[in-house]
This record gives sequence, C-alpha cells and structure tokens, in this order.
Amino acid sequence: MEVVKEELNKVFNILMGGEFWLSIFSFVLKVVFIIIIASIVIKIAKKIIERVFSNNKKTAIRITKRREDTLRKLIENALVYVVYSIVILMILDTVGIPIATLLAGAGVIGLAIGFGAQSLVQDVISGFFIVFEDQFAVGDYVFISDVEGEVEEIGLRTTKIKDWTGERYVIPNGNISQVTNYSIHNGTPVVDVNIPYENDVYNAQEIIESINKKVFNETDMFMTEPEIIGVQSLDVSHYIIRIISETSPGNQWAAERYLRGEIQSGLYNRGVDIPAPRLVMYSQEENNHKGD
Repeated sequence: MEVVKEELNKVFNILMGGEFWLSIFSFVLKVVFIIIIASIVIKIAKKIIERVFSNNKKTAIRITKRREDTLRKLIENALVYVVYSIVILMILDTVGIPIATLLAGAGVIGLAIGFGAQSLVQDVISGFFIVFEDQFAVGDYVFISDVEGEVEEIGLRTTKIKDWTGERYVIPNGNISQVTNYSIHNGTPVVDVNIPYENDVYNAQEIIESINKKVFNETDMFMTEPEIIGVQSLDVSHYIIRIISETSPGNQWAAERYLRGEIQSGLYNRGVDIPAPRLVMYSQEENNHKGD
C-alpha cells in the first residue's frame, strides 16, 4: 500500500505542478499553430492555382473549360492530401515520436500491406489515366457503371456523379471500365412520328416540314433545321416518319421532347390524329352468312 500511495503522490505532484500544464499548453499551442499555418498554406496555394488557370486565357496554351475545372479540382485535392500528411508528421514530431524511424517503419509496413491495398492503387492509377487521357471532365454528362448523370468531381480515388433526380453516386476509379460521354460531340435528336394509313404520306410530310421550320426559327435549341429522313417503317395500323436534327452536346433529349410535342400539336390541329390500337371482331353469325 505504501508503494501505491507513493506513486499516487508522485502523480498528484506532477498534476499540481506548473511544468506539466505548461507542457500541455505548449503542445496544444504548437498543434493549433501548425493547423493554422496549414490552412493558410492551403488557401494561398488555391489562390495561386486559381491565378495560374486564369492566366491560361492570356497564353498561347489553351485548355478547355471542362478540362480546366477537372485539373484544378484534382490539383486542389492532391494539395490537401499532401499538406495534411505533413501536418500529421509535424504533430507526431511535436509529441516526440522520431519521424525518420516512423518513415522507415512505414516503408516496411507499406510493403506488407501493399498486397491488400491493390484496389486502392488501381483506383489512383485509373484516376490518373482518366485525367491524362481526358476521358471525361467535370461538368460532362456521362454514362458510367450503370450510372448516368453530370460529373461533379474527379478525385485521385473516386469519381462523383450527380444524376438528374439529384442523387450523388461515388464510383471508385478502378471500377470505371467503359465511359459514354455525351458532352464531347453535338447531339442528334431523333423523333419518330406515327401516322395512320388513312393519311397521305406526302401531306403528312408537308405538315411536319412546316412545323420543323417554325420550331427552328422560333427557338435556339437546334443547330440545324429538323429534317425528315423518310418513312422509317410500316407498322400494323400506321407508318413511321423519322425526323433528325443537330443540337449542342447534351441538349438532344430536351430538343426531342420539345419537337415531339410541337409535331403532335401541329398534326392534331390539322386533322391528323395519332393512331390508336385497333381491334377488329367478327361474329360467328356473320361468318355463316358469308358462307351462304
């Protein structure tokens, strides 16, 4: 019991001593100072990055807006990772842990766990090639891994996509095996119009052509005037006329909806109805009379 009391007295004396609290205060002050300096460094670095990309417009080297947003976001993310890694090492050094020994041990540990982190390495390497090859960029409308939406962010490890209903999907870069990018080339809206056989095909085409001209002149959705390709197919109760046009990248779906509505309204106002399913029934008595 005497030994325990002596140890407790030592601990009590240490806690009551000014040197202990002074060392705690000094440690907290150093940590806060390191974090503040790191925050300032990150803000200054982001300002420098912003200025470098803004000066791109004044130089001979041209970078597209979509690629500029992607590179800026990626560099900022990498900067944050590096700065906070240095912050952690500085805090450990403040505690008294030798950084050199820690780094040497980290190399051995990293080699040991490297086999278990293959997916992480694959994500980082895939992210590098996505940016390097400009497969897609921030703001592009893409279809990736069964997810369709707008690219919000491309990181070192993951890509964030927001679909049209507002959900955000986070996809590991290593899982991206095929990309459909709708924001690279101009879009082609395709509208198929069903016309009943009772209506003359040339008359229907004349009506649709007049609607196409009206739509093209009254809106800026189309880069070229909608064009009738011809009769696409012959169905049971109707034939199908196909119309195509050209829009800016990613706007083909809105143009399709608008053009489809205008054509339906224009045809209806001129007496051309959209065909409905038809069912012809014969009674047994009628068949008997035909036999007579």
